Amino acid sequence: MPLPLVPNERKFGLPGPKRVAKRIFDLTLAAILLLLFFWLLGLLIIAARLDTGRSGMFRQQRLGLWGEPFTLLKIRSMRPDARILTNVTTTDDPRITPFGSFLRRSKLDELPQLINILRGQMSFVGPRPDVPDAYDGLVGNDRRIFTVSPGITGPASIAFRREEEDLAEVDNPEAYNREVIFPEKVRINLAYIDGYRFWNDIRILLHTVFGQLSRLII
Repeated sequence: MPLPLVPNERKFGLPGPKRVAKRIFDLTLAAILLLLFFWLLGLLIIAARLDTGRSGMFRQQRLGLWGEPFTLLKIRSMRPDARILTNVTTTDDPRITPFGSFLRRSKLDELPQLINILRGQMSFVGPRPDVPDAYDGLVGNDRRIFTVSPGITGPASIAFRREEEDLAEVDNPEAYNREVIFPEKVRINLAYIDGYRFWNDIRILLHTVFGQLSRLII
């Protein structure tokens, strides 16, 4: 696991006013959505419990703002399989249940991350948080992706919206993810941080919502 950012590295984060405005927006929207959809969240947790035979809420350690670990929340979409140890998933991963596949396609499995946002661990838009091992080789300038809160969606998430399908088409998904996808995500996320504008977050959110709706319809 990479070390958390030290003080002199933290100066590269978003300026104070932009950080405050982003946080106010996140808190307001997350609170509204949880009030509107807490019933759906409860139903999905129960359904996932019946579907997988385990807790309907999946918890996993990820790295967030300043490189600090936090517990990411998701609706469980997979059954455990002792024969498969990788964290890289593809569309044909046997651990994914049929109901879980629907959750992942619709992104409803991400709904509990509204709680992560309220806790101050995530934002609506930012780099997707990954497991600590994924960041083992992250050094120098690339560590700036830790200067913003990780997001439920982001520019890299949109660029790689077919990630699981793409990984299913290569011979070595883990190597392809490590050598091709992850470095490109870092590049995209650094460009997002360097050119940060509040209205870009709104545009990314709208693109994500309507993009997911079109995928479900089609």
